[in-house]
Amino acid sequence: MTRDRPYRDRRAAGRALAKEPALHRPGPPPLILALPRGGVPVAAEIADALNAPLDVFLVRKLGLPDHPELAMGALASGGVRVLDAALIESARVTPEELAAVLKREAAELERREQRYRQGRPLADVRDRPVIVVDDGLATGFTLRAAIGALRRAGCRDLTVAVPVGAASSCADLAEEVETLVCPLRPHPFHAVGLWYDKFEATSDDEVIACLAHHLDRHAA
Repeated sequence: MTRDRPYRDRRAAGRALAKEPALHRPGPPPLILALPRGGVPVAAEIADALNAPLDVFLVRKLGLPDHPELAMGALASGGVRVLDAALIESARVTPEELAAVLKREAAELERREQRYRQGRPLADVRDRPVIVVDDGLATGFTLRAAIGALRRAGCRDLTVAVPVGAASSCADLAEEVETLVCPLRPHPFHAVGLWYDKFEATSDDEVIACLAHHLDRHAA
């Protein structure tokens, strides 16, 4: 950890986030849902701290055809999609290009759903608190898609927890959930990875190993 980069890595960010008082509520432990892949190591630390079950919730960013790192929307499990119509229009994305991106990302979402969940259904979210975790909040499209899908599934007590986020996105997203926890809201923000010393891509194997560890722990 350095002065300019508050988090050493995602695990350290998760441990810091787990200390936030808003995540420690009386009652039964919440269901912790991580957005793969980068949200998983963050969420694992929160699940450990709260002695709560951990699972994944699948979301895919829809990148612009010529600039895939820039989100024009997102897809989530359950067929929910969120689109930035203004960006799509200004970037002159054609219907054919949009359809191609949607098809590609839907296929990747399905691949990850099968590999990570391995046939396990998502736990019922209707009558329990749920905490959705990611490694950061930039535009908010992926989290907004996740929120929409979880609301559709009947979730009524939803918290979003991220270690770092753009202040404007945090303010917007806070209107859509019961609680938003984001201890670091730097300005200017630029990108999530700038606030970590180590921000390497999380692998599929790391996600699967982390989920297996927590499943075994709670089964025991």
